Amino acid sequence: MSKWYIDKGDLGDVVLSTRIRLARNIDEYPFPGHLDAKGKEKVSELVKNVLIGKENPFDLMAVKLEDLSSVQIVSLAEKHLISPEFTGPAQGRMLLISKDEGVSIMLCEEDHIRLQVMKPGLAPLEAYELADKIDTFLDSRLNYAFDERLGYLTQCPTNLGTAMRASVMLHLPALTRTGKLSQLSATVSKLGLTIRGAYGEGTGPRGDIYQLSNQITLGITEKAAIDNLRAITLQIVSQERQLAAELVKNPEFADKIYRAYGVLSSARLLSSDEFFELISLIRMGAANELIPIDIEKINELIVNMQPATINANRGETLDARQRDVLRAELVREAIRPQ
Repeated sequence: MSKWYIDKGDLGDVVLSTRIRLARNIDEYPFPGHLDAKGKEKVSELVKNVLIGKENPFDLMAVKLEDLSSVQIVSLAEKHLISPEFTGPAQGRMLLISKDEGVSIMLCEEDHIRLQVMKPGLAPLEAYELADKIDTFLDSRLNYAFDERLGYLTQCPTNLGTAMRASVMLHLPALTRTGKLSQLSATVSKLGLTIRGAYGEGTGPRGDIYQLSNQITLGITEKAAIDNLRAITLQIVSQERQLAAELVKNPEFADKIYRAYGVLSSARLLSSDEFFELISLIRMGAANELIPIDIEKINELIVNMQPATINANRGETLDARQRDVLRAELVREAIRPQ
């Protein structure tokens, strides 16, 4: 079954994916930060029994985090299926996940329920519709913590209101390399959005990949937030495409792309940092028809060549040098002309 993070969706040359995340809490229980391991386990079992008890209408699987290795847990974070914060103490925590990994529900992260729906490309409405369907199902069977004035009650006050974060993952090599990203960041912040590294607040970009998301959740509807995100994303895509088209016409810059392809085609050692630097150039070249590689194949490499995911897929713990050797081999095989 194809995973959402591999497919190329609408505007997939720039927009890797869309995520809708809803934070919810159950009124009868304290926030997870005030629960011990047994309390977290009780909440996790309650939500699990609602979603995948007798009905399981969304075809989800339940995974207790304490049953996974630390490598498997970090790999889930590398794939954006869980947050970096969810890789902490595993006791009482649970993940509900669909087979295609497009639905991922963290139980007892910062809030009791962190419901995520991910789609390839720019698809905020489609992602929201599925998230809303699951949320409505839960709401009919659980007593959500809700206030008429403040909206959904959450551990962090910045999520009050809709408690929804709508975000897109963007590949912006042209905006980055022309030095226009800081100006873009300042502009979108005035419009109620924020642009950060791929793993959210406090993280830097790897491979020129950024996360654009709404900042405001109080006093705004879900539809307004989604419409705003979509409109601004379309403007950013237009800017990125225009700048990229100009850059690749420059022989010196095109040479960088071809050299990146040459290194990845023949390297015997490939660190994670070098891989991301080079694969970003190749993805830009593929998007502008310089390099004959499918975007989907590049997207798959971006996910699977991360350190913990290499180990998880391999089923063993490799040291850094062993990973670098294996990464180089896997990349050579993937981008070799058929």
